[in-house]
Amino acid sequence: MSSEPFRKESYTVGGVTRTTTVEDVITSSGAIEKIPGVLERYDARRVMVISDRNTEKAAGEAVKEVLRSHSVPYSEYVFSESPKPDAAGVGNAVLHYDPSADFLIGVGSGVINDISKIAATMRRQPYMIVATAPSMDGYASETSSMIRDGLKVSVPVKGPNVILGDVDVLRNAPERMMVSGLGDMLAKYVSITEWRISEIINGEPFSEEIASLVRKALKKCVENRDGLLKRKPEAAEAVFEGLVIGGLGMAYAGCSRPASGGEHYMSHLIDMRSLEFGTPEDFHGIQCAVMTLYTARIYEQIRSIRPDREKALRFAASFDKEGWNETLRKLLKNSAAPMIELEKKEKKYDVAMHEKRLETIISRWDDILKVIDEELPPSREIEKIMESVGAPMRLSDIGIDESIFPLLFEASKDIRDKYVLSRLVWDLGIFDEIDYTKVIK
Repeated sequence: MSSEPFRKESYTVGGVTRTTTVEDVITSSGAIEKIPGVLERYDARRVMVISDRNTEKAAGEAVKEVLRSHSVPYSEYVFSESPKPDAAGVGNAVLHYDPSADFLIGVGSGVINDISKIAATMRRQPYMIVATAPSMDGYASETSSMIRDGLKVSVPVKGPNVILGDVDVLRNAPERMMVSGLGDMLAKYVSITEWRISEIINGEPFSEEIASLVRKALKKCVENRDGLLKRKPEAAEAVFEGLVIGGLGMAYAGCSRPASGGEHYMSHLIDMRSLEFGTPEDFHGIQCAVMTLYTARIYEQIRSIRPDREKALRFAASFDKEGWNETLRKLLKNSAAPMIELEKKEKKYDVAMHEKRLETIISRWDDILKVIDEELPPSREIEKIMESVGAPMRLSDIGIDESIFPLLFEASKDIRDKYVLSRLVWDLGIFDEIDYTKVIK
């Protein structure tokens, strides 16, 4: 994107043509100096700036200095502590919002962007995010990842009008945030795989054009990984732009398929357990990287099996849904309730629906294996990428008990209405065949 002006595109998926709210992506050294020109295009009279203590130092002060030097009136709200993506965080931003402002600038990354998108949607105002780290893929997305009633949900919002990434800021982000960004990109190996598998099994609309955009961005990130911790501008720029493309892909597809799969859901479950029990959590992309590696190892085991119709049918017929619901409650406490409620609408455990999926899985098994081979690199290759940037390789590296992983994996089928690896394993009735000692090593 930095080599040529951003072009707003539209894509047709499943007969529906979609575009994005993003009208410009500005990525360059010194990009913050271009803010006044952006404001002129939107005829902004007074700007609201939202940041937190950390992002204020990283870029907020520079943003306000540019506004002052160009005599642009502004109001500000700086979170005294790093905000949580919840009702309290959104409430504080809305309560401190200047009613005379007509343009919002968010300065930050994940949570600040999620909160600011909601505020801009509520105010029906144009919005620009000034990124402070190449750490996650939500910059361009038209959802906000929030905690609602204990469950991590994607809230539909108006996406940003402008995304600005000043490379001088991005390459000086905390090291772990940059690693997180690369980790979030590695998850795209799984997301594209599962999108294609769901097309085969469920007829879910798939776009090769959008998938190709994401694959190309992922390849560029991987190729530039060695420069990331050396804070080379081109490496930080590659990861940031890859993350933006991931978000744009979600907007174009009208769903999260281009950028997230079961690995993201397991990361969400870690967050939910942290909320309920105070257990450790890490940056979203760090968690996604570990879950991507674990997921790749499970897919490697999937490659070596053949579906057994009778075993799968027996498994589905004997599945104890109430017993599983009780397991979810122990795993997630109050956060389990929305997941249990979702199943009442979704009915993925319905025996007749399962049998229909199973017949497709068996008849198209070679096609499913071909997708896995085409999209997922060997887990050892993912390990090498993670090793090159010093990324955590195991849940225990981020303070999480490894013994919880089998339950995280199985519960990932319940968190959203989306076909991911754990649903395929359930349909095949082979949870008992997964060798977790080979997954966690």
